[in-house]
Amino acid sequence: MFSIIGILVVFGAVVGGYLLEKGNLLVLLQPAELLIIGGAAVGTLLIANPPHILSRILKGISAAFTGSKYDKSFFLKSLRMLYDLFDLARRSGLPALEAEIEDPGKGKTFAPHAAIIKDQHIAAFVCDSFRTMMLGGVDPFDFDQMLEREIEVNQHEESVPIAALTTVADALPGLGIVAAVLGVVLTMGALGGPPEEIGHKVAAALVGTFLGILLCYGLVGPLSSSMAKAAQTEHEYFHVLHVAMSAFNKGLAPILAVEMGRRAIPRHNRPTFGEMETLVRKRAPQAQAQAA
Repeated sequence: MFSIIGILVVFGAVVGGYLLEKGNLLVLLQPAELLIIGGAAVGTLLIANPPHILSRILKGISAAFTGSKYDKSFFLKSLRMLYDLFDLARRSGLPALEAEIEDPGKGKTFAPHAAIIKDQHIAAFVCDSFRTMMLGGVDPFDFDQMLEREIEVNQHEESVPIAALTTVADALPGLGIVAAVLGVVLTMGALGGPPEEIGHKVAAALVGTFLGILLCYGLVGPLSSSMAKAAQTEHEYFHVLHVAMSAFNKGLAPILAVEMGRRAIPRHNRPTFGEMETLVRKRAPQAQAQAA
């Protein structure tokens, strides 16, 4: 939502300032210039990136407009989910989780957390970590390093589409110059014609430069920055899961393990200990009833 507002503010301010100076808005409507710049930008994106990266770029842009799901409520619900799993494993042993992690969509413990576990990335991270615990023989330090490596790999994968979009943003001013040069070529061909025609062609050439710079700094660049911040928030979320699961694997009690995870949440999204404890106690009777 804020991304849409921001785009409207950028273009509204530029167009509004232009109109205040009594500019002719029709002069800025140059479909040919937009086709040259936009088409060339899309072409460079297709040349440099395989289909799966292009798909992730589109998903990232879409997420920039819808907003991040990793807010305070999502972190709190995730801590509650981890506590339920830790509590079941502590009371009934890790083998009790086998049916849960083999099909999270049908697991009783996962059932209240369907909104979280429907994310296949989260489900795989949590379930695979418990599978590793169940195998046994893994040193806590090695377990911690394994989770850390997985998060680093995921972070690198998230950075690739962001870097690709940033490259396109950096190229837009140059593509605007290409459009402007083509406009100058057309202008030179019209020399000797009516002054109005020459003036129109010069204006069209300058609009090419204008559009390239505006699209770079006013649209594509900010979108890539928004994608980078969303990726960082996701990285912080998986770091919380990592901290909590590593703590539980080291033998800490469920409430202490989720508290370790809570302390790893960034301050603007971190629930208080009281909020977490209240939610855990609210869920504890249900978890006990399921176990019974």
